Amino acid sequence: MGDRAEPGRPGGTVEALQPLVAGRVLAKTAFDGAPVLLPRLRPPARAQQGGNARSLPRHLQKPAAPPAAERETIVLAGCETHVCLMQTALGLLDEELDVWVVTDACGSRTERNRDAAFDRLAGAGAELVTTEMVAFEWLRHAEHPRFKEILTLVK
Repeated sequence: MGDRAEPGRPGGTVEALQPLVAGRVLAKTAFDGAPVLLPRLRPPARAQQGGNARSLPRHLQKPAAPPAAERETIVLAGCETHVCLMQTALGLLDEELDVWVVTDACGSRTERNRDAAFDRLAGAGAELVTTEMVAFEWLRHAEHPRFKEILTLVK
């Protein structure tokens, strides 16, 4: 979530990923990033319109705008699985989101820390998945226009 490393803090976004996430990196100092993510995952409720629009005949009333879509599932991957990723996932689970943790795209300084985080996350209800599982679930079928591209990456 942090964009650039600051003195005394862990590193920022890997240079190769920076063009892919430009303008979408959220700054945080707490280990749990859920409070920073939730406003983007759950748009604010629309304010009630004032006035007497309900007193107008139906053919003169503006149709109600559809509610903004909420995300129900979030896919997480990253570094320091046992700290920030785990605490963020637990915070999102507390908010009743479905959380998928991409295990082969996560890391910690030690395997023991990473594996302990996976155990805790699974026990809390997170889905532990792999990159291939996510990619093919998003594609849904072999007729998807990007299927061959993804298959090449996987092989």
